[in-house]
This record gives sequence, C-alpha cells and structure tokens, in this order.
Amino acid sequence: MGKLNSAIKNQRLEIQTILKKVIKRDFSGNAGLAIKNSLYQLFSSFVAQIGALLFTIIIARILLPELFGLYSLALSTIILFASFSDMATGTALIKFVSSALGRKQPSKANTYYHYFLKVRIWLTILVSLVLLVSAQFIAKDYYNKPLFLALIAGCLYIFFNSLVFFADSLFKSTNNFRFVFYKEIFFQVVKLIIVPLAVLLTLKSVHSQEINVFVMILALSLSQLLALIFFIFNSKKIAFLSYPKKEISSEEKRKINKFMLPLSATALSGIFFGYIDIVMLGRFVSVEFIGFYRAAFSLVGAIIPLIAFSTVLFPILGRLKGKQLEDGFKKALRITVLTSIFMILFIIIASPLIIKLIFGKEYLTAVPILQVLSLVIFSTPLIDLYTTYMTIKGNTKLIANFLIASTIINIILNYLFITWFLNYSEFMAVIGAAIATILSRYLLLLGLIIFRKRQSILKA
Repeated sequence: MGKLNSAIKNQRLEIQTILKKVIKRDFSGNAGLAIKNSLYQLFSSFVAQIGALLFTIIIARILLPELFGLYSLALSTIILFASFSDMATGTALIKFVSSALGRKQPSKANTYYHYFLKVRIWLTILVSLVLLVSAQFIAKDYYNKPLFLALIAGCLYIFFNSLVFFADSLFKSTNNFRFVFYKEIFFQVVKLIIVPLAVLLTLKSVHSQEINVFVMILALSLSQLLALIFFIFNSKKIAFLSYPKKEISSEEKRKINKFMLPLSATALSGIFFGYIDIVMLGRFVSVEFIGFYRAAFSLVGAIIPLIAFSTVLFPILGRLKGKQLEDGFKKALRITVLTSIFMILFIIIASPLIIKLIFGKEYLTAVPILQVLSLVIFSTPLIDLYTTYMTIKGNTKLIANFLIASTIINIILNYLFITWFLNYSEFMAVIGAAIATILSRYLLLLGLIIFRKRQSILKA
C-alpha cells in the first residue's frame, strides 16, 4: 500500500501543478498543451451532458408522455442509422492526421483528411438513402406509428450530424479543442432555443402528432446545420488544408481499414447497447410508455458520470504494476461500490419526488421504471472501472469482444422479456425491457470479473 499511497500523493502534486498552470494560464510546451486540451475536453463533455439533460427535461414537459415517447422513438431510430455513417472515420482522422502533423507532413495530413472526408460523405449518403427507402416500412409495418415524416427528416439530421462530428474530429486532430468547446456551447444554446420554440409554435397551430415530431427533427437538423456552419467558418484557421493533397496508396488504405474495422464493431455495439431497447419497445407498446422509459433512463444516464471514477483513476492506475496495480484497483473498486449503492438507495427512496419535480406529475408512472433502472447505476461504473483496468493491461481486443457479445445478449433478452411481460400489460413490457438492459450489463460485468480473476489465478 506504500507505493499506492505514494502514487496517489504524486498524482495530488501533479494536480496542484496543473492548477497552478491553469491559474497562471501557462500552457507552454507539450505538457501545457495536454493540460489545455484536457480542460477543454472536460468542459465540452460537461456542457454536452448538462445541455442534453436540460433539453430532455424541457422537451418532455412541453410534449407530455405520449408525444415525448414518439419523439424519443423517432430519434433513437435515426441515431441507430446514424451510427453506421461513422465507422470509426473520426477516430482514424484524429490518429492519422495528428501523426502526419507530428512528423511535419502537412501535405500528408491533407491527403488523409480528404480521404476520410470522402469515405464519411459516401457512408453518410448511403445510410441516409437506406433510411429514406426503409422509412415507410419502419413507420407503418414495424412500429405502426406516425413516424414516416420524422424518419424522412432524419435523413437531413444524419447528414448534418455526421459532418459535425467529422469536423469535431478534424479540429481535435490539430489540437484545436477550444473551437470544439465553443461549438458545443453554441450548439447546446441554439438547440435549447430553436427546438422548444419550434415545438411550441407547432403544437399551437398543428394537431398532428406526425407533423409535430417531423418539425422537431427538422429543428434538430437545423441546429446541427448551424453547428456545421460554425465549424466551416473557423476551418480557415486550419493551416494544413491549404497544402496540396496526394493520392493515398493501396497499402495505406489497408492499414487504415485494419485500424478502423475493430473500432467500428466496438462503437456500433455501444450505440446498439444504448438505443436498441427503445427501438424494440417501439414495436410492442404505446408511445407514452416509451416516454416514461426514456424519462427514467435520462435521469439514470445523468447520474452515472457522477460515480464513474475511471477517467480520474486512469492516470494513477496507469503508473502502477503488479501488486500495486491490484491494490489500487481494489481500492477504487470499494469506493465505486459504496458510492453506487448509496445512489441506488437514494433513487429508490426519492424517485417519486425526483420524477415529479423534474418531469412533472404526468410522468409519475415512470417511478417504478426509474427504481428498476437504478440498478444500472451499480453495474455501469464498475464496467468502466474494469475496462480501464483491462485497457492498462493491454486487453483492448477482449473488451471489444465482451461488448459485442453483451450487445447480442441484450437484443435477445429484450425481445424475450418484452414479449413475455407484454402478456400482462404494456407497462410490464417496459419493465421487461429495463430488466433485459440490467441483466445484459450485469452479464458483461460478470464476464469482466471472471476474466480478471482467471488472469490473477494464472499469474499466481
């Protein structure tokens, strides 16, 4: 424990040094640049999370459960399609462009940029066309809900959203995290103004649910377009874009594809893990129950980052090896477990008051759903902690395999539990989806625990 305490003490001293640099605004050298970028990234994430939660609360209160559920179903479907327009091109852009700039090869960086941009645009067009062609089937045959126009508008959302995230990666590859932070503020403010205003105007003049959700997706698309214009306006500051580009070789393309494919599988699994429950519920239950489920899950999602210590602990654990790493992991595990249990108990006891204060009395049906979903607060931070530990140990491929397997299990369990509980009521079907989500996450956690135990036994 002595070396562990020493590592924590050194980390505390480093934090104090960082704070001094921040106060003095001294960001010189690579260390200063890393501090500045980390701060901007932290602030961007904070703004995004707060903005998303505020937006969800405002929209949920305006729309009420039925229309909020319809909107949540439409957006979840669109986001699932949008995930296929990435395929790790953003991550690859950051890696290869920043590497080229580090070698003082701006022309090469421009070559990579145009290659990934072309791939991203073609993927986005393809995904948008697939959604356009399948919108009628999804809305009428699969969901049997008035979502056709919203899914059509989703094609615009996918296009603008994809390019915004690509531009986000472009600025990160050049260490311009400040513009990413400014963009996030701009986007969240614009979204919080444009979408609620569009909703209020539409609800007063139009009494069609399909039109109302259609206008909401259009307003979201407009917000993304304005964020994209913000990036385009500031792209003049990226120097390497003025250099001539060259054709990329076949060997480099193979190298890029080898890098992108595993990351794509992992990213897609993560997206499916987060949205497949709503998409599957959309086929079996009325939209107001989707609204209740979405309201409860948004609160759980807002609480989890308060408990997840993996980002903070990574630099400490990364310095330790052998027994010290194991001791450090166990100490972090105890803190996470105790904090999670406390939060679960708080949510179970206070959930009626929380739902009523945040979403209103119309959403009180979501109270039991929130109480069930609160169990996710225990598993998710622990999953983050175990994946941090396994990343330090170099087991990233195994993490991807675990995540893909758990996503498949999640889909199977959702179908089985939703259809089974539907025999009792639509509300119970929603509870079934919540249980399926919880079980799949706990199975993922169990797999990580067993693997770590097995590794410890083999090394003993």
